[in-house]
Amino acid sequence: MILANHFPSSAEDNSVRRNMTEKFSAFLPARPSSHHFRSAFAGSLAALFIAGSPVAAGELAELPHTRDDLSEPDRKRVERVVEPADSFEAAEKFEVMQGGAGTSTKLVNRDSLSHFNTNLTFKEEETFKLGNALFRKLWVSSPSSTQASDGLGPLFNARACQSCHIKDGRGHPPEGAADATSMFLRLARPARTDEERQALEDHLVASLPDPVYGGQLQDLAVPGLRSEGRMVIEYREQPVELGDGTLISLRKPAYSVADLGYGPLDPETTLSPRMTPPMTGMGLIEAIQPADILARADPDDHDGDGVSGRVALSRDPATGQLAIGRFGWKAQNATVRQQSASAFAGDIGISTPDVPNSHGDCTPAQTECLELATGVQPGLGDTEAPDPVLELVTFYSENLAVPARRDVDDKTVLAGKQLFYNLGCTSCHTPKFVTSRTAENPAHRFQLIWPYSDILLHDMGEGLADGQQVGVANGREWRTPPLWGIGLIETVNGHTFFLHDGRARNLTEAILWHGGEAQAARDGFAALDKAERDSLLKFLESL
Repeated sequence: MILANHFPSSAEDNSVRRNMTEKFSAFLPARPSSHHFRSAFAGSLAALFIAGSPVAAGELAELPHTRDDLSEPDRKRVERVVEPADSFEAAEKFEVMQGGAGTSTKLVNRDSLSHFNTNLTFKEEETFKLGNALFRKLWVSSPSSTQASDGLGPLFNARACQSCHIKDGRGHPPEGAADATSMFLRLARPARTDEERQALEDHLVASLPDPVYGGQLQDLAVPGLRSEGRMVIEYREQPVELGDGTLISLRKPAYSVADLGYGPLDPETTLSPRMTPPMTGMGLIEAIQPADILARADPDDHDGDGVSGRVALSRDPATGQLAIGRFGWKAQNATVRQQSASAFAGDIGISTPDVPNSHGDCTPAQTECLELATGVQPGLGDTEAPDPVLELVTFYSENLAVPARRDVDDKTVLAGKQLFYNLGCTSCHTPKFVTSRTAENPAHRFQLIWPYSDILLHDMGEGLADGQQVGVANGREWRTPPLWGIGLIETVNGHTFFLHDGRARNLTEAILWHGGEAQAARDGFAALDKAERDSLLKFLESL
């Protein structure tokens, strides 16, 4: 099992990559296109799976469901520490330090989600700051005199990582004059051939792209090239009456695309809106021991509690091995590095060693795009963002500190915490873990953390369904998002839009959209009186 990032570069790996490139050519659309593009696009798929033959999903069951990184005394200690709270008279020990020893205790302000883990070494602080500079870097179109910065697009959604992950926090839907930079549409269609179905089953691909527009709608393009289109959102207000008679209005969105630049979308292509999530504590999420995630999965609901979390599966692009998906709205990525490489490719159109297609998400149908120059500089490497660029951005993303809790001993907060437990919210939002002793970075090892997430996929009901399969996740399933830092979004980002598409304008609306496995908890919240609801919300705002 992969517990840490690995960066292969040997001749043997390159040979495997070439062989897999040929294998993945079979999944390209049967359209006239240049051999160069077909090789590049297939290579970008092959780069995700350079280990060779597929690993059956069933092999995940062979992984140990008990931790193999602990001594027996430590195992008993960890089991004791992560026991759910049974008293709500005072805060639990170390509850303030929700990100472990790396928790940021700096003053609350707009930079609250942008500090580095406080337990990094001095040398690592320097690495973090270099990664931060690259995270903020504005990429430009090719060719350019700034050779280390060109390669943008040609089709893209943003020019920098920071453009989407504003202040390392949460994105927003386009509201009023605000742009859509931090929200975009994923595109996917069902499998049509046995070969495509097998590729999905073997986790060789997470989804199948639109044959013309690819896997993501890019609303921006370099000069002289048409963009793909523009996301359109229409909201319909939907009244909900709570148990005490309070009326709440939920806004139900409908999505479409206007100004399509390359003809119609495939009739079977689905549109799934995605708002950029916070960057908080990603390295600690990756450091959670796999057995602790597997132990919480109950896909057949054997305990009869109505909650049946499933483990997401993903192929680590650095090794090709099957691993537990932890990142992305549908947990489609196993590591922070994989998440970073995917964002470079899909959002900015920048190639990396893990996803080496320098034309980004251009498809064979977009010949104008394929004819444009790339930003590959032979003197710097064979991709537009070669290592150490990807390594530095990954390190930065792994080490953004979780902010300290606030008001943990406040009586209203404690009452809200008790309600959070009593309503069953912790069935998915698991409060705490102790990370692996064998995590790659010592700063992430053996830390008591409080993410309030089980990192599993859950059916959230028809109301939140997007109808789009991504990897293991079906059209109704979403990863439980970590809640740490949620109370600082308004301070950092100036808004309170929540859920995968920002439809919820506050935490109350976010809770009321819960369905499926979370229906009972949602109904319990709706039945509370105002004072109880306010106390639960105050607890969430303390995270």
